[in-house]
Amino acid sequence: MYKNNSGRPGAALTAVAVAQFMVALDMAVMNVALPAIRTDLGFAPLDLSWVVHIYALTFGGFLLLGGKACDLFGRRRIFTGGLIVFGIASAAGGLTQEPWQLIAARAVQGVAAAAVAPAALATLTTTFAEGPARLRALGVWSAVNAAGGASGVLFGGLLTEYADWRWVMLINVPIVAVALLAVAAGVTPDMRRSEREPLDYLGAITATVSIGLLLVGVVRTDHYGWLSPATGSTLAAGVALLSCFLVVERRAASPLVRLELFGNRWVSGANIFVFLAAAGQFATFYLMSLYMQQVLGLSAGATGIAFVPFSLTVIAGTVLVTKAGSRRSPRFWLILGGVVTALGFGWFAQISPDGSVLTDVLGPSIVSGLGMGLCLAPVAGAATIGVTGREAGMASGVFNSSRQLGGSVGVAVLATLAASRTTDPADPSALNSGYASALGTAALLFLAAAAVAAIVLPAERTGAAAATENSGDELSPVTR
Repeated sequence: MYKNNSGRPGAALTAVAVAQFMVALDMAVMNVALPAIRTDLGFAPLDLSWVVHIYALTFGGFLLLGGKACDLFGRRRIFTGGLIVFGIASAAGGLTQEPWQLIAARAVQGVAAAAVAPAALATLTTTFAEGPARLRALGVWSAVNAAGGASGVLFGGLLTEYADWRWVMLINVPIVAVALLAVAAGVTPDMRRSEREPLDYLGAITATVSIGLLLVGVVRTDHYGWLSPATGSTLAAGVALLSCFLVVERRAASPLVRLELFGNRWVSGANIFVFLAAAGQFATFYLMSLYMQQVLGLSAGATGIAFVPFSLTVIAGTVLVTKAGSRRSPRFWLILGGVVTALGFGWFAQISPDGSVLTDVLGPSIVSGLGMGLCLAPVAGAATIGVTGREAGMASGVFNSSRQLGGSVGVAVLATLAASRTTDPADPSALNSGYASALGTAALLFLAAAAVAAIVLPAERTGAAAATENSGDELSPVTR
């Protein structure tokens, strides 16, 4: 257990679960509401996608800084501040009258989420000791993370169809209120070192701008194309700045990301795994949403309901891991979960223009959802094995950055692949062919993730990991 026991683990877990659900929900909830938003606010066609993209950009770009801020200024402080800002931005977004106001609100939401997500995971890993207790907590975190993503599609469709699109923003306000109450009740008061480390400003700038440029280059390929000068120059600038960031971090006295962290095979393997897995998962959600609406002709609400079985089987998978996981290394579960998910996504790739939810969606949703449930808690746990308490925020920021960047890359690449295999965008059969090809590639991404787990991760968890788990947490109380 975390060394300061004044917090209550149950309430802390509630705070983490609610916050993670909200962050995952908000990444997906806007997609099915976009047509209604365009009509109500008068968005230009090319500007509408920025309602989704700007959140991904600010969220992904600021994650490393958010993770380091947790270590420097206190997890509870960053957690609380991020939630408050997220709630205010959500309320503002729900009341917007102009397109630029909604985009601005989404940008602020992304920055706030970049503080909340690493603070939540760092709170979990420092509240629960490595072993069965942490695995159970990670099981809850994983279940609500996946449920939030699927529920975003469900709530987005239902709220847009039966209420008003503004509720996809306003729904966050009561969720934030619940999370804040749980943080106040259960998260351990902040502790700090007797000597505060300086913030790595140059590292923060180069990391944020480089990741932002990489995400801009990727998400705008739907407009400019992968081989266009705009995409090439943006990606090249992002890679150049990322190289500068690595140089800066090697020389910084208190780096934003300590590069030696990746010498830990658990950390490096888990981040590669989650990058590949997120690429396949995010893209599959996107492609199956399009398939159900554009090929099967389902409404936004019905499409959201069709994702419910996936969420339920993810929860079933996490329960299975929680009950049996301590008897197996995370490596075992990641290999098994990766292969099972790949089988489910491969089944998705058999979609037919004459299919139905029962024949083409339900079965693969159950298989892939179970596989995802086997993966989520173990990969988050693996990313923190051997990480000291004082670097929990850093490791959480890196993990969330890998997931976000992987998801953005996956959607962009597989959407481009689907479009390239679609001969006539107005023909459902042609659309089906493109989606099927991309879904098959998503299955291959999960097979690659399973191979990474088998090759990179250690066969057994070392005893040193648990011994060093909280070695950096003996900090002096915050001065009031």
